[in-house]
Amino acid sequence: MSSRQAEEGGLSEAASNNNTRDLLEDPANQTVVAGNTPGHQVLPAVDEASPSSTSSFEMLDMESVPAPYQEVQPHWFFCRRADDNTSWFPFSTEDSDKLENAFNTVRDEEEDVVVAVDGERYDVNVKERRRYAMYWEQAPTEVRRCTWFYKGDKDTRFMPYPEDFSKSLEDAYMVAVTLDEWKTKLDFPTGETVILHNPKLIMQYQPIGLQDEWVSSPSEQTRPRTVKRGVENISVEIPDGEPEKVDHLVFMVHGIGPACDLRFRSIIQCVNDFRSASLSLLASHYKRAQQDGQVGRVEFLPVNWHSALHGDATGVDEDIQRITLPSISRLRHFTNDTLLDLFFYNSPTYCQTIVDTVASEINMLHALFRQRHPEFNGTVSVVGHSLGSLILFDLLTNQKNGSEVREKVPSGDLCHLNCDTLEQTLTRLGLQQYLDTLQAENLNLESLALCQDSDLKELGIPLGPRKIILNYFRRKWLPEECKTGAIRQVPGLQIPPQMTSDSDSNQSSGATAQQSQFHRAQSVTSAVDYEYFDVGIGQTNGGIAKGQVSIDYPQLAFHPQTFFAFGSPIGMFLMVRGLKLIDPNYTFPTCKSFYNIYHPYDPVAYRIEPMIVSEVDLEPMLIPHHKGRKRMHLELKDSLTRMSMDLKNNVLGSLRTAWQSFARLPVAALPPVEEGETTIERNLHETQAAGTASAKREDKRAGFWTKILEWPRALNKHYFQGVCEDAEPSVSGEQTEQPEIKMGMLNGGRRIDYVLQEKPIESFNEYLFAIQSHLCYWESEDTALLLLKEIYDKQSVAFEQPQQ
Repeated sequence: MSSRQAEEGGLSEAASNNNTRDLLEDPANQTVVAGNTPGHQVLPAVDEASPSSTSSFEMLDMESVPAPYQEVQPHWFFCRRADDNTSWFPFSTEDSDKLENAFNTVRDEEEDVVVAVDGERYDVNVKERRRYAMYWEQAPTEVRRCTWFYKGDKDTRFMPYPEDFSKSLEDAYMVAVTLDEWKTKLDFPTGETVILHNPKLIMQYQPIGLQDEWVSSPSEQTRPRTVKRGVENISVEIPDGEPEKVDHLVFMVHGIGPACDLRFRSIIQCVNDFRSASLSLLASHYKRAQQDGQVGRVEFLPVNWHSALHGDATGVDEDIQRITLPSISRLRHFTNDTLLDLFFYNSPTYCQTIVDTVASEINMLHALFRQRHPEFNGTVSVVGHSLGSLILFDLLTNQKNGSEVREKVPSGDLCHLNCDTLEQTLTRLGLQQYLDTLQAENLNLESLALCQDSDLKELGIPLGPRKIILNYFRRKWLPEECKTGAIRQVPGLQIPPQMTSDSDSNQSSGATAQQSQFHRAQSVTSAVDYEYFDVGIGQTNGGIAKGQVSIDYPQLAFHPQTFFAFGSPIGMFLMVRGLKLIDPNYTFPTCKSFYNIYHPYDPVAYRIEPMIVSEVDLEPMLIPHHKGRKRMHLELKDSLTRMSMDLKNNVLGSLRTAWQSFARLPVAALPPVEEGETTIERNLHETQAAGTASAKREDKRAGFWTKILEWPRALNKHYFQGVCEDAEPSVSGEQTEQPEIKMGMLNGGRRIDYVLQEKPIESFNEYLFAIQSHLCYWESEDTALLLLKEIYDKQSVAFEQPQQ
């Protein structure tokens, strides 16, 4: 019988209360099992009570009194179901204690008590025994107050019994301990049998009738389960509780498709892993700061936009399915569910849906987080993976500060919008028939302006009126120059002069070189509106739009501190839009820090720094390993590189020394002195005998040696000396600090591109691990540590590298 069958059977409801009552009232009337045969068959029980059991109450005051009964300590578990598999996981000790206190408080009351658990990301209704997710859509999961557990031969972990069944086992155990009577058999209405052999050995036997009829042998039908009492007697890892103080909030936006890794897990599961990695890194790399109370934790919340795009509100899946070919159905389904998101983002209709979903989801999560954490006074950052990073990049590019918002909204429109009533507005639009529908939901003009297409669809408003309402409020907030198609200027990115038309140059003639703009041109087609608008990064080429389509970018409710991009194609998309250079003075209007993090083998990632500093070829910053060292294969590679450079320099140095020695003028050799002749006499004789012929001969000899030595000197001067001088700085380059290069203001003058260290196995075949490299960031401890260092460095919290 499987564990699921046990839960659905009699074990999940109630145990045999009659048996337990008989044990308590008449301890002598017990069924005793003498033992088991090799075939695991239960022998007939002994009906008569043994002498020891009949006199057990008379021996309570004697020396053989057993250990007193101690009540079992419960621990709370929650259920997680995936692919028809049921798993139970324990709450942290802190959360379990809060649930137990709430259980003891409201045991006899009728009101519901809700306890926040798991960093207040979930709420547990103690009476209903249900756990509800607060920040994302998830089905409620079951919660149990667990005291007894079982494990079969094929189970990998202990599973908790239902609470009613555990209570029956605890009552029988209390009787056995009090009376010191073991080998007690408990029969349940469903045929389940539990035998208490001794305090350390308790077994459960399943009835043959509930077993699978296709088992191979009778021995498998009666294979027992091991039963344990108390969570301290089973092998389970109870997680540590999370700190209550939240120092920083991070929103994480996923890329294409519903799955975020090779295990096809959702963004929720991947963010949970990233959060767990950050908690363990805080405990190891900020241990002293945590002990001093300077560091709490960083909260990571997922932002899901894929379900809104592919939901019933857009109907895009049904439309795509009607035109999809029936062949290779799985591959086509994968393409429709993932790769088409790239095309949807470049569509004027669905791009607006994606951006609205991301912004509204972030604002909603931010408001809900502030509501559940009223004491939070920290900062907020955003993280985008793959296409999610491009969405955030465009969103942050089009944010407005307070002064810009006031300047861009005409006062007349504000007054007109505020003075009009809902009825007047609907009458002007010819939609007065929907007034009762909107008033039934207590909607006024201000709240209606905040509604999205999906909200209006839920009210039963057709597609046509919905578009009219949304377009009305969108146009109300647009500046006049956007409505007329005038060119809007967004300071930040450089546009090559040859890419602009004559009319563009006339309108922007007064701008300086540092006020280069993002441009959006009026489309030459009439199908899509490509009017100039402050909505993205683009530029013109003869009046033909090469940037994004014209959509209205919503505003975030906060100013992000840092923007982290994982495996980002931002650089490629900017190039495709016609943008070649980013102005070094450009920065996001509301975000002052930007990090482009990627794996060296990620096929989707592109760099940003060459678009800012094009005249210098810089290697990306290497992200340190979280253990404080380079990976072994990278250290070996660097050592071999240094060895080859040293060998090259030594060889060149030796050759240079040899050529210099050969090029040096030789000292004239003295002729031998004859016997019996002194040196002085020889010199006097040579002086007197030297004539004109001797002098000419010496001149010719000197000229000959001069010509011979000219070519090695020239060779040493023009080849070896130049090569060695070029090689020597490369050796000392590591010792001398390179001049600091300004990377523009996109990250406050600091470096932007950061590359992870590949694993040793990945270096053998970079093509084999390419897809995995694009999905590795969610479980990368090096990436999580980089985020923590950036967050806490701005809070002046010291980082400490643990000793290995």
